[in-house]
Amino acid sequence: MTSLRHRRLDEPRVEFLSDTTLDPSALFFVSYDGVVNNNSFQQDAVLTHAGRQYATWYTAGRHAVVARRPLGGAWEHVVLPHRLQVDDSHNVISLGISPVDGTLHVAMDTHDNRIFYVRSAPGLVTRAPTRPWEPSSFGAVQRTLGGLCLGDITYPQFLVTPEGVLQLSYRTGCSGNGVNELAEYTGGGWRGLGAWSSATGDYTAPNGGVSGTRNMYLHGLTYDRGGRLHAAFTWREGDPSVMSDPGGLANHDTGYVYSDDRGRTWHNDAGSVVGATGGERVGVSSPGVVVDPLGPDRGLMNQECLAVDSTGAPHVLISYVPERFALRVSDYPRQRARHGRVFHLRRGPNGWTKREVPVPPGSTQRTKLVLDRADNAYLVMPRGRIVSAAGARGWTDWTTAFDPGPLRAFGEVNVDTSRIAVDGVLSVQYQQTSTGTTPSPIRVADFRLG
Repeated sequence: MTSLRHRRLDEPRVEFLSDTTLDPSALFFVSYDGVVNNNSFQQDAVLTHAGRQYATWYTAGRHAVVARRPLGGAWEHVVLPHRLQVDDSHNVISLGISPVDGTLHVAMDTHDNRIFYVRSAPGLVTRAPTRPWEPSSFGAVQRTLGGLCLGDITYPQFLVTPEGVLQLSYRTGCSGNGVNELAEYTGGGWRGLGAWSSATGDYTAPNGGVSGTRNMYLHGLTYDRGGRLHAAFTWREGDPSVMSDPGGLANHDTGYVYSDDRGRTWHNDAGSVVGATGGERVGVSSPGVVVDPLGPDRGLMNQECLAVDSTGAPHVLISYVPERFALRVSDYPRQRARHGRVFHLRRGPNGWTKREVPVPPGSTQRTKLVLDRADNAYLVMPRGRIVSAAGARGWTDWTTAFDPGPLRAFGEVNVDTSRIAVDGVLSVQYQQTSTGTTPSPIRVADFRLG
């Protein structure tokens, strides 16, 4: 084992720091193999801004809660005037912060229905020490985005441009027949930018099945330091004939596009324009958007993860059942849990590279990816296992850096990607395993990286 004295400063490292309780008795039920308080597509359930960390979840009584703490300090809670409507793990809570006016935005409880939305008073997060953390600091629950009607939506995800403009990504339509849209907040209110992905066009699968509708599932929508917006995704077809077995999953291919004008215009990997928000959309037949071809018979997971390193290069995680284990996926839950493998894709100067991570997730669920200041990569797998690889060695030396046994975490976890840049600490929000609908603790574990 390498001694600390001779250890390179740019080596990946995981040091457990602390574990705090958000709620000793949070809402617990399992649907779609996940829990509503921790899902990979939440952006964000835990985040850091101006020296404070924010987290959100549903209580055992189904109330939405937002908490904050000074980094390393004690949590204080606010119970919002909304209760979860249905037992559906899609109906997560996502947090967003507008640096323009210091408002905290909360999107709740959506799966093909109108949004439940709350916005705080201006300055709540930028002048936190002088602003009380209480229900009166938040407005009433709205069924529009501050007056902007979105219709029925799923997967509300906030993101912030390097200039401090808050945006919201969301899907309209449904699985197999939906589109991705964007809205933008500049302090005076929200305005819709429109749809940028297409649900139409014919796709012919390797087995000869043809589908005419689909939706784009985002692995992530992330800005780099230079202001480029990166999007990685997979397609899910609406017609099950594209699968060779009905027990599979109609996801296929890994796609990538980027925008240099805050999501108005979209380019493929080669730099050609392939779509415009509110105009001609990115579709299944758009040229040059597929960077890793894969047919529908592999049990490819949707909404895994995307991160961007210090050079502006995107890293994408995908997971599926390699062909060496099965010619086709016919029993998705069983085969994914037993044979699913994670793959790391990175766009380098000479194109995309792809490597299998030699540590199996042992789960049907998704893995998160974070990068430290030296561009070392850390995969936070289901149940909180952390696997790392060194950027200096091209992310080829994946090893287990933290065994999550003592956490007793259930399934997917959420990570605070914004805190790492502040103090080099990775915060992992997780809920402990329970049975049936018995409430269980939801917690935040902190690790120093690099």
